Amino acid sequence: MKTTRTAYVKGAAVVAGLSLFALTACSPGSSDEDGSAGDSFTTRDVTDGKTEFVVVTNPGDGPVLSYGKDSGIELLEEEIDGATYAFKDMNGNGELDTWEDWRETSQDRAADLAQDLSIEQIAGLMLFSSHERSPADGLTDAQKEYMSESRLRNVLNAGPNDVTANVTWSNQLQAYAEELATDDEPYVPVNFSSDPRSTAESGGNYNASGDISRWPSNLGLAATFDTETMTAFAETVSAEYRALGIGTALSPQIDLATEPRWLRVDGTFGENVELASAMAKAYVEGFQTTPGADGWGDESVNAMIKHWAGDGPGEGGRESHTEAGKYGVYPGDNFDAHADVFLGSMDSAAVMTAYSIALDANGDPLGGGDRMGSAYDSYRTGLLRENFSGVVVTDWGVTAGGNTDPEAFIGTSWGADDLTVEERHYAILQNGVDMFGGNNAVEPVLAAYDMWQADFEAGVNEIDADTRFQETGARVLNMLFQPGLYENAYLDLDESKEIVASQDKLDAGYQAQLDSIVMLKNDGETVAAADAESWKDKTVYIPRNFDTGQAGLFGPGEYTEGPGLTVEIAEQYFGTVVTDEAVEDADGKVTSYTAPDLSDVDLVLVGMDSPSSGAVFANSGHDEATGEWYPLSLQYRPYTADGANVRQVSISGDILPDGTQENRSYFGNTSRTSNEADLDAFERAVAAVEASGKDIPVITVLKAKNPTVPAEFEAKSDAILVGFGVSDQALIETAIGLNEPQGRLPIGFPASMDAVEKQLEDVQEDTEPYVDAAGNSYAFGFGLNYAGPITD
Repeated sequence: MKTTRTAYVKGAAVVAGLSLFALTACSPGSSDEDGSAGDSFTTRDVTDGKTEFVVVTNPGDGPVLSYGKDSGIELLEEEIDGATYAFKDMNGNGELDTWEDWRETSQDRAADLAQDLSIEQIAGLMLFSSHERSPADGLTDAQKEYMSESRLRNVLNAGPNDVTANVTWSNQLQAYAEELATDDEPYVPVNFSSDPRSTAESGGNYNASGDISRWPSNLGLAATFDTETMTAFAETVSAEYRALGIGTALSPQIDLATEPRWLRVDGTFGENVELASAMAKAYVEGFQTTPGADGWGDESVNAMIKHWAGDGPGEGGRESHTEAGKYGVYPGDNFDAHADVFLGSMDSAAVMTAYSIALDANGDPLGGGDRMGSAYDSYRTGLLRENFSGVVVTDWGVTAGGNTDPEAFIGTSWGADDLTVEERHYAILQNGVDMFGGNNAVEPVLAAYDMWQADFEAGVNEIDADTRFQETGARVLNMLFQPGLYENAYLDLDESKEIVASQDKLDAGYQAQLDSIVMLKNDGETVAAADAESWKDKTVYIPRNFDTGQAGLFGPGEYTEGPGLTVEIAEQYFGTVVTDEAVEDADGKVTSYTAPDLSDVDLVLVGMDSPSSGAVFANSGHDEATGEWYPLSLQYRPYTADGANVRQVSISGDILPDGTQENRSYFGNTSRTSNEADLDAFERAVAAVEASGKDIPVITVLKAKNPTVPAEFEAKSDAILVGFGVSDQALIETAIGLNEPQGRLPIGFPASMDAVEKQLEDVQEDTEPYVDAAGNSYAFGFGLNYAGPITD
């Protein structure tokens, strides 16, 4: 399907004095003592044990170049201000084309090369691969097939952080990409991407396995209320990403968290427009620059803000990865606030669209658009294209599933169920979207090319298919040129090992964890400054609990059980750690706990996860077997949704064959929380303290993914600490006074589930906050330090 094009004039790019330099094993110039090039570029051979490549070091600020030793690529050299610089002749024509000249802007280079690519190549650039989870397997036959047959070059790395596995796999794919280049199809390197991989979560040690620096979740970073912390995170993590071969971050997630039950609140920067906007901007700028460089550099990573705009207001908190949550609702007519967070970060390299269908208060498509997911919705995507000139990517799987693709494992083609897979690709391209997330096959994209051209010839489309594809080709190529993948796609294994999880990065991440912890309550100065030595002879009681898990797309719920905080970490700070005795059934599941004698206990630390009544891939909120809709809840005990503020007729719902709308109301039904045992653990601890007759402080340590209704545990807690995606070590150190809390709530904690029902899914800061006995309101921005409420 390659098309004929007018030759592009590149004469201005062929600089006087340019000559072809035949590379030999020795360098044309000497190196300075620090390893940098002197007045001429130098070369060295490098291997990671599997792939051999050449590294070229240019003088001064000239970029480092690399290419496979057997690639056939030769170097062009040029004298600039008395120094000799190298350029890669990637098409073998002996000339320095605009796209090969690293002095040109990334946009000009991308526009130049896009005109030389075949339609098949551009169609391949429109693909973003499904999840690749095992870098240790190296280059597989399946990867060779989609790289050669579909010309796919954007690969999602969803595997572990093992440096050696990632480096060797990355280099293998880059070498194969060079091998695939021909006279008719120029070289295109691989652009690896990743979802966030640096969150500490609640894994015991502060740096988890030590494989990469560990930071708070997005919600935790927002809790610092400090853009400098965000910048430090972004600059640190982007350097680690590049050392793992990752050039594009599928982040940040900047949906405005206006619905506190939503199952992805922990991935956001909270509910406040100003804070979320500032954090998003700092994140993007930090990822897309390199310290010490003017903008983009060898530690820069493309940022992809998501999900335009936005997935936060799912009705009842349901999540749009599944059919149950495919509708977002805007009963407060507040879409502009959600869009504003995105519009403040339009310098990001890319934007990912949302899954959800957006409906107004009357259940009609928002803005008069389409009753379809964001990628198909002309209103939302049209608004994005008015403000953004970069790459627009669908979320993963939006062309799969539905009535015409029933065998899809994950399908999220909300509103496009009756279109064929090929028609979905075409409809998305018509909306100005460039790339298809999770798609490895090029055939539907080429079919969309034919549909576009047929409609152009019929007078439907204003531009022809070649022009439309070249627009996307230039945009996507810019994402490869910006971080320098055309110059230096290979990784030096020794250098990567020095960068990833270096001690300074681990320490910076841990400091951010400490800075993000929020103290909500501190009666009688339960939490106060202390030194580690004072706890060495003390005994702490940490209750056990369990979570039955949430059944979902990937199988039954996973049963987990154990102490609420990691005992091995606690043992580093206390002389003795005690916990409950358990009775288990034949399946190894706990049927009862018995608290220990607390006669010698000095402190109780109750580790609790926020209430879990759903999961992203669990179709939560809808029982498919019975058809019952049930509420997602922010309290531990069962919640029956029968209050005056519960909608008895939902805003959202499918249009039925008779033209009426399905009612997705959960009125009168009860939540299905899987970790109610967390509250049992708290109550067991309180009862054990009362039975001891001693005044033993009880500190509740909440590991939060969502806001929580504190009414179930606040009154009998002497202190409450909240961590958003931080390690148990950071929480324990804060609880015993080794770190003064300074975090603040990035999203309010509600007074009750009735207050949650009363608020509107799309409106920020409209939930009645919980007020404790001291009169403190757990609203957005609240937090305590040792002196009391934080006011600045």
